[in-house]
Amino acid sequence: MSTKEQVLQDVVIKFAGDSGDGMQLTGSQFTNNTALMGIDLATFPDFPAEIRAPIGTLPGVSGYQLRFSSDTIFTPGDACDVLVAMNAAALKVNLKGLKHGGIIIANTDGFDSKNLRLANYAEGVNPLEDDSLEGYNVIKMDVTKMTREALKDITMGTKEKDRAKNMFVLGFLYWMYNRNMDNTIEFLKEKFGKKAEILESNIRVLHAGYNYGDTTETFDTRYVVEKAKMESGTYRSIMGNQSLSYGLIAAAEKSGLQLFLGSYPITPASDILHELSKYKTFGIKTFQAEDEIAAIASAIGASYGGSLGLTTTSGPGMALKAEAMGLAVMLEIPLVIVDIQRGGPSTGLPTKTEQSDLLQAYYGRNGECPMPVISASTPSDCFDVAFEAVRISVQHMTPVILLSDGYIANGAEPWKFPVAADLPEIKVNFKEKLDEGEEKLMPYKRDEKLVRPWAIPGTPGLEHRVGGLEKQDITGNISYDNENHQHMVKTRQAKVDKIADYIPEQKLDSGPEKGKVLVLGWGSTYGAIKSAVKDLQAQGHAVSHAHLRYVRPFPKNLGQILKNFDHVIIPEINNGQLIKIIRDVYFVDAKGYNKIMGIPITKGEMIDEIKKFL
Repeated sequence: MSTKEQVLQDVVIKFAGDSGDGMQLTGSQFTNNTALMGIDLATFPDFPAEIRAPIGTLPGVSGYQLRFSSDTIFTPGDACDVLVAMNAAALKVNLKGLKHGGIIIANTDGFDSKNLRLANYAEGVNPLEDDSLEGYNVIKMDVTKMTREALKDITMGTKEKDRAKNMFVLGFLYWMYNRNMDNTIEFLKEKFGKKAEILESNIRVLHAGYNYGDTTETFDTRYVVEKAKMESGTYRSIMGNQSLSYGLIAAAEKSGLQLFLGSYPITPASDILHELSKYKTFGIKTFQAEDEIAAIASAIGASYGGSLGLTTTSGPGMALKAEAMGLAVMLEIPLVIVDIQRGGPSTGLPTKTEQSDLLQAYYGRNGECPMPVISASTPSDCFDVAFEAVRISVQHMTPVILLSDGYIANGAEPWKFPVAADLPEIKVNFKEKLDEGEEKLMPYKRDEKLVRPWAIPGTPGLEHRVGGLEKQDITGNISYDNENHQHMVKTRQAKVDKIADYIPEQKLDSGPEKGKVLVLGWGSTYGAIKSAVKDLQAQGHAVSHAHLRYVRPFPKNLGQILKNFDHVIIPEINNGQLIKIIRDVYFVDAKGYNKIMGIPITKGEMIDEIKKFL
């Protein structure tokens, strides 16, 4: 039977299975293959919270959503065209996210009586055998059986053979979407080059999946998505935490400072520690501390010694670091604190996304303790934001909080990466000798930015003492004088406020400069807002979108932009945090749209909300 080719513009696939089924690997390999073809893409991995969740259960389902398109896209899609369900639980959890008429690729071995019971289906009910999936295109295949068949003459145990079944699914999808498998074969050779039997089994099963599509007579259509029309340049697929790590490395190189990361592992920030530890050739030092407090304290020590101190964490770790962050504010030294946000409070939802920590970043320390806060919007934006966090920190002698979240951290998109020579220098001024007329170093004598000098300990003639007690203005001596304390509190605040003179003014992402509705966003809501606003603009609606990178201080012209619109909508993946600050600073009657489910806001939800104000 001959197969026909159908050209599609946009496809959303969800890979779902037990956390041991290799769905994240399958999804990331298909993603890399898509990126190599020059097709635009966006991903949304979704992990169980447990390291090894109970097999076959609903909480144990691991998912990876990939959207790829010949058009420019900004989200991983609201609903799926294809659902790969490796077991009954994967189908049950994800069926509501599949478009009616969509394709279900079901591994029948994952729908035996035990799996059905674990997925809480009623006794005797099997969705693959009743009419509950009517209206969907169900492709049933016994992936486990065919994987074992492909490996029947290999001496590995059955359990080991079954680990390759994700490669069967991947091979079949490569056939279905008319793909070349070379990049995955190269990946397998790199990963298992020293384990010949595992390498051979994975490659053999990959081919078996591809050949199954080619030889069985069930499938008469293959699909093609054309290359996207993107700005010319060299692209790669990038995940948020990777991108953020590269931005920090680039900033270290452009500032001439040695990067020191003091970190304690925490989901979803640990990947930055893993990534940066690979780059010792750039002089980067990574230290896995015994706890969050030791991690930030070591980074403060590195900055005091003239390095670029960095610490990475998530919400619970931010809480533990708060006292030491206050020390860094009092010392007025550079420090970058990266917070990859997740659902809270307490340990909350470790693997689910939430814009949960903005108020903690703004106010979550004892005393008057102002710090600049900047926010990343997409995986590729993490590079620029990390670079900018370093610039602000070293040029304004202040700790800086960089906010990302689990959705950005684990998501991927194409990135047109910069040439190193095109990145601006980050000028660092160490104080190397006393000024004329100075008898000793005045560590709190300030320049026009209200910035104190950065003197490296051990520099002859620049001996000085620092600590957490209040400082006397200019001399840096310990001071309990009440008027001095008020002066220093006001000065530290004024220094942070003055950063607004050294950042760009706020621009509209799209839409008219004045009008009925402005959607104001920050962080990972960017894609959903941009897509929704773009669709409404195409329908003739006058809707505008502004997205904040600089959250403290705000750009100087933000207040004027807000006053140009009848309605300001602020969508957030929290219970309303930015909206409190905007109302407080600008006296604007902003309206919130809040989703707190551990998953992103969708384009459809955003369109419905905006329409209420049009």
